[in-house]
Amino acid sequence: MSDSQSAQQLPLLPDDFASALVIVAHPDDPEYGIGAAVSAWTRAGKRVGYVLASRGEAGIEGMDPGRSAVVRTAEQEAACAEVGVDSLVFLDQPDGRILQTAQLRTAIAREIRSFRPDIVVLLNFQQTWGGRHFNSADHRNLGQAAIDAIGDAGNEWIVPGARYDGVQRVLEFGADPTHRVDVTDDLDRAIASLACHHEYLAALSDTPVEEQAETIIRSSLLWEGDRAHLGFRVYG
Repeated sequence: MSDSQSAQQLPLLPDDFASALVIVAHPDDPEYGIGAAVSAWTRAGKRVGYVLASRGEAGIEGMDPGRSAVVRTAEQEAACAEVGVDSLVFLDQPDGRILQTAQLRTAIAREIRSFRPDIVVLLNFQQTWGGRHFNSADHRNLGQAAIDAIGDAGNEWIVPGARYDGVQRVLEFGADPTHRVDVTDDLDRAIASLACHHEYLAALSDTPVEEQAETIIRSSLLWEGDRAHLGFRVYG
């Protein structure tokens, strides 16, 4: 099936939400595609926040984790600014060792209660990417913890405090999509946002960072004629 055919067959994501909370494991996780939709949403006046489990301290080969955490935090802050996100929270879980624990569920539930999103956006937390490459334990564990935390946020006995059960849908990027978001007018902002992870990308390849960023963003798209879309699996 071509990108054009798959885009035509997917319904547009309903636009009946005012706020979205993106919950992922590492710096740069939102920028590998999700950021294009985030840009479209913030331009439309929607409120979007990010919760990152770790600071990605184990992510740059040859760089001490303490230094890497500082660099990657700053890169993520800059990436957020490019797509209009001004709410960024780090949970300071250990990069590469994120576990699906009650403590992590509670931390995420509290952020959900604080932000009060209509939708929650996650990165692929399945066993594989497209059935060909194994997904990392961090992505799998964080995604499942976030799913459970949505329920925890709505139960004052599991997590003491005022409950919040207003999450209407969960969107998963990187899994087989059921819906699409038109991001045609947001590609430049998405590419610029990913390019903010300069030291991280520079350590991965000798290809210029801006070229890497454009290739990555364009590879995430579905096309319908000259319209670019992102696909999401929608729950709820």
